[in-house]
This record gives sequence, structure tokens and C-alpha cells, in this order.
Amino acid sequence: MFLIYSKNQYLESMNRTRLFLGNQKYELLLAALIIHLFIGVFLLNLSFYTRYIWPITMLILGIASVGVFIEKGRWKNLVRNLLFLIVLGLPLAIPFMSDLKDFMQILSLMYVLFFAFILLEVLKFLIRPGYINIDLLSAAACGYFLLIETGVFLMQFFYYQNPQSFLGIKTKGVAAIFTDFVYFCSITVSTIGYGDITPDKHNTKLATSLFGICGQLYSVILIGILISKFSSKVSHPLQEE
Repeated sequence: MFLIYSKNQYLESMNRTRLFLGNQKYELLLAALIIHLFIGVFLLNLSFYTRYIWPITMLILGIASVGVFIEKGRWKNLVRNLLFLIVLGLPLAIPFMSDLKDFMQILSLMYVLFFAFILLEVLKFLIRPGYINIDLLSAAACGYFLLIETGVFLMQFFYYQNPQSFLGIKTKGVAAIFTDFVYFCSITVSTIGYGDITPDKHNTKLATSLFGICGQLYSVILIGILISKFSSKVSHPLQEE
């Protein structure tokens, strides 16, 4: 009897958790993305970030992304879970394998796949609804930060392939390189472009150009989507799910 009661309690708790992750999916994902990209603002010791904070932020991101894939089909959840396990496990090996160029290339490529997979699902959601609500606005912000995440690890992949492909990157460790690329991709996609970090090979110049164009296209298309949805429901207040 006790086992049946405990099992029922466990199932009820799991259902509540699943419901919470489903209802607040984009708000949770947005918070997790911001934490992962910019938590370095509050850290002075970057080696501590590499060893402990990075795996923790990836765990938070993995949990936050669960809600995006609820009721999305078995294969999508299977792919997400597999990619998540890979990107969660790889940072744990950084202190031991970061000197291996091939390892960091593989890590960067896996992160590109993970964030691009989530970004694709978010974009599908942005196109679908015929209304504006909090979920839509949160998803729009998620798409922006997911684009930056994808760009960061794509540029990082090229860097580890050839360290001379970028000028101005600090080579003091994995965390320093990562934060430099967060900075570089953020100022590129926002069109600020200070010029202190620059691509210096043909492939990174083209990749940076494409990334900047994608950022502008995202902004333009997103504004068009939001205006069209707002215009079609102009007589109704903002809806909340």
C-alpha cells in the first residue's frame, strides 16, 4: 500500500513538473539562455567557470528546453535528449582534454547542433500562432539568444580549427575564448561592431557575414510577424495562455 501511495505521489509530482515546464517553457528557456551566455559578468575566476559553472548552466538549459519539446513527437524528444546528454557531458571533460584541438572542435559542433535544433523548434512556434501573447514574445527573445548561441559555437569551431582565423581573441583558456565569442557574436548580431575582434581568414569572414545577415533577417522577419499578428487581432487585447 505504501509503495502504491509513493508511486502515485511520484507520478503526481512528475505531472506537475511537466505541466510547469510546458506552461512556462519560453520564459524558462529565455532565463536559462541569458544565464548561460552572460553569467560571466559576475565571475572573476574563469577557470572556476569552466570546471563548475558551465556544466551547471548547461544542466539548467537542458531542463529549461524540455518544455519546448513537450508533445512534439517521440523522435524529436529522443534527438533533444541525446544532444543534451552530449553537451552536458562534454564540458566535464574540458579540464582534462581542452588541449586537444579536435576535442574542442567536436564540442563546438555538438553545441551548434543542440542550439540550432532548439532554434528551429522556436521558429516553428513563432510562425504558427495568429495572436500575440507572453509566450510569443518570450519565444521571440529566445530565438534571438539561440541565434547568438549557435553563432558562438560555430565561430568557436572555426577558431579551434585554425587559431589564426580570428584576430583579437584572448587565448588564456577555454572560458576566455568562449566569452570573447559571446561578445563578438553579440556585437555582430546587434550591428554594433567595435572591430576589436575580427575574422582574418576567408571562411571566418564569410561565416561572420552570413551570421550578421541571419541576425538582420531574423529581426526584420520577426517584426513583420509581430506586426501581422497584432494587426489581425487589433480589436482584441493581448491573450495569455
